[in-house]
Amino acid sequence: MKSAMKPLTLLLAAAGLLHGGAAKAELKAGDKAPDFTAQAAVGGKEFTFSLAEALKRGPVVLYFYPKSFTPGCTAEAHEFAEAAESFSAAGASLIGVSADRIDTQKEFSAKECRDRFPVAADPDLKVIRAYDAVMVRVPGITGVADRTSYVVAPDGTILYSYTALSPDKHVQNTLAVVREWRKAHP
Repeated sequence: MKSAMKPLTLLLAAAGLLHGGAAKAELKAGDKAPDFTAQAAVGGKEFTFSLAEALKRGPVVLYFYPKSFTPGCTAEAHEFAEAAESFSAAGASLIGVSADRIDTQKEFSAKECRDRFPVAADPDLKVIRAYDAVMVRVPGITGVADRTSYVVAPDGTILYSYTALSPDKHVQNTLAVVREWRKAHP
């Protein structure tokens, strides 16, 4: 399996070099977030995630990532896992989404998300396309999500969007937005 992941990892790294930094996601602040349900896993256990249900409890940080168990996606999952309590303290929930199948997501949720937040499977790219998060930068790479993070308000509108292949700022940026939202909505 490692040999099959190496070419994708190299292409994703090349995409980061070609991209050269952050770009804006297609869905913007103020846009209506597409509602969805998807098979997801947390702590290795499968369940059906519903955005509408999650929004009843507060804002949702919805982040798309290219491929489970690749270096950047693993680093990002670790960072979100470390910040999961901070998001929860601000009243937000987290969900990661990739084109990986549910069996992969079960393993990824337990190992790399450290049982702290769920990841959803979107192998047909239905949710990824609805959020305009399909990676299109590198010829030959199809069927994976770009690294795009959204913060969705409880009313279903997008508060924030950020696209950058580097995982470095996704947690920091989304947590800042959630904390600002919380200040305005005590």
